Amino acid sequence: MPAACDSLLDDIEDMVSASDPKPHDRLSARQNIVPRVRKRNKNKEQDQEEKPPSDSTIPGTQKIWIRTWGCSHNNSDGEYMAGQLASYGYSITESPEQADLWLLNSCTVKNPAEDHFRNSIKKAQEGDKKVVLAGCVPQAQPRQEYMKGLSIIGVQQIDRVVEVVEETIKGHSVRLLGQKKDNGKRLGGARLDLPKIRKNPLIEIISINTGCLNACTYCKTKHARGELASYSIEELVDRAVQSFQEGVCEIWLTSEDTGAYGKDIGTDLPTLLWKLVEIIPEGAMLRLGMTNPPYILEHLEEMAKILNHPRVYAFLHIPVQSASDSVLMDMKREYCIADFKRVVDFLIERVPGITIATDIICGFPGETDEDFKETLKLVKEYRFPSLFINQFYPRPGTPAAKMVQVPAHVKKQRTKELSALFHSYNPYDHKIGQTQQVLVTEESFDSQYFVAHNRFYEQVLVPKESTFMGKMVAVYIYESGKHYMKGRPLLGSKIYTPSISKPLAKGKVSGLTEEIKAQLSNFSNATGEKSSGHGKDSVLGSSQQTSEKLNIFYFITALFVAAFAFFMGKNILGFKINVLNG
Repeated sequence: MPAACDSLLDDIEDMVSASDPKPHDRLSARQNIVPRVRKRNKNKEQDQEEKPPSDSTIPGTQKIWIRTWGCSHNNSDGEYMAGQLASYGYSITESPEQADLWLLNSCTVKNPAEDHFRNSIKKAQEGDKKVVLAGCVPQAQPRQEYMKGLSIIGVQQIDRVVEVVEETIKGHSVRLLGQKKDNGKRLGGARLDLPKIRKNPLIEIISINTGCLNACTYCKTKHARGELASYSIEELVDRAVQSFQEGVCEIWLTSEDTGAYGKDIGTDLPTLLWKLVEIIPEGAMLRLGMTNPPYILEHLEEMAKILNHPRVYAFLHIPVQSASDSVLMDMKREYCIADFKRVVDFLIERVPGITIATDIICGFPGETDEDFKETLKLVKEYRFPSLFINQFYPRPGTPAAKMVQVPAHVKKQRTKELSALFHSYNPYDHKIGQTQQVLVTEESFDSQYFVAHNRFYEQVLVPKESTFMGKMVAVYIYESGKHYMKGRPLLGSKIYTPSISKPLAKGKVSGLTEEIKAQLSNFSNATGEKSSGHGKDSVLGSSQQTSEKLNIFYFITALFVAAFAFFMGKNILGFKINVLNG
């Protein structure tokens, strides 16, 4: 049986016979044909130009806008996500209008915060922006109707933000909500040595643990952050050392409950703090975050010693929530008001001048007028200089949401009454005339002053002299307000620089590990470009530089392909014409 290929043509010219029309015959035959114009859908054409297919989208070249609500822990997560995206090549922008994608990092503590989050999602969709959701709200309730079809990154998965953003840019919906474990044991979360972009290059926020040991009936955060999981002391000390090497002069330790630190890994908060104090440069400061009364009670002696240390702010945030034992019991706070007072009284005695900040919830279910009067009495007694007053909002899925609610007008009235009491006293009047050493780290919201803090983490406004930023300055207190003092720099006094190196420029990526640096270096070599780093403190792969490299690489590739196609097409066409004319 003959093979299928036995009857091959001897030559490609055999395809054309003498009777076949020549190219010029076909051309003359077409001269009498009137072409018919095809109507085009301009809107469809325009949409196709504006929205290229997903396979032609180049990840790592877009602009990302990041919005964070909530606590310092959430802010730290936002900084880590920004750093990873910038390292990959995305441009982090402060303009939501110019951004291609909005990364919305939410807070679930109060209804208003979630309302802002929901409204931002709607606004992004109306503006035809890609959206990625993060933070405690989607972690706790990912099946909410308004999140349908949107990408979500869980609170323990922030080290994979690049993957989620990349797939979202391509038009896909991705959800990563799992927990990190090591041999079945829950970890604190993503690694602490990931790249980050600090909102303030002078301040490093370090999460020492995630989750907590409590089961407060009003709290939605527990649904998102889960049970207590602490980072090791070695990880935390390494992160602090790296931060100081990058010019940071102030560290904030944060978590859902810093007092519970280490209970899951066989250590405790004082042990961590003593290790950190050893590596803090002279003049730099450490601020301890929120701790609940039950756990700080175990370490009062050691905590008093630490808070008296010259490189630790004499400041502690201890939420009381209510001065009524019956309300505290309904909240499942695991302490009574006597425990709270014992902590505060002990620290006031052992740490002279200490600032105690606290939180109070007004109108918790079952709170009577007598309960509320106990809370007013507590505030009158201690005259807290920093008091966070919250009207109770029932959070869906919490036990408190199912309790009999206090009428809205009563909650509102109690909140108003407590606020009036808080604003009836000025905690800083007695400090006028004092000389204080203050560390300058920020700019005021009205841009009229620099913001500094004294030994007790009290806010002191100083003149906007550029040489003051990031420095320890001696000032004379000449004025006070409800939340601040104003200080005049003392003539002839020494301005001390606590940072051991120059701080990173605002928006620069910090904390690039050797692994990530190697990846960036490989990417650089692949695009034919050399790294722009200069010395060990330089920041490699800024978002703008990386984006430019990508654009140049793809532009050159496109030119090469176009030239090759033109050359090949020309040769093939010439060959065919020669054949036909042959």
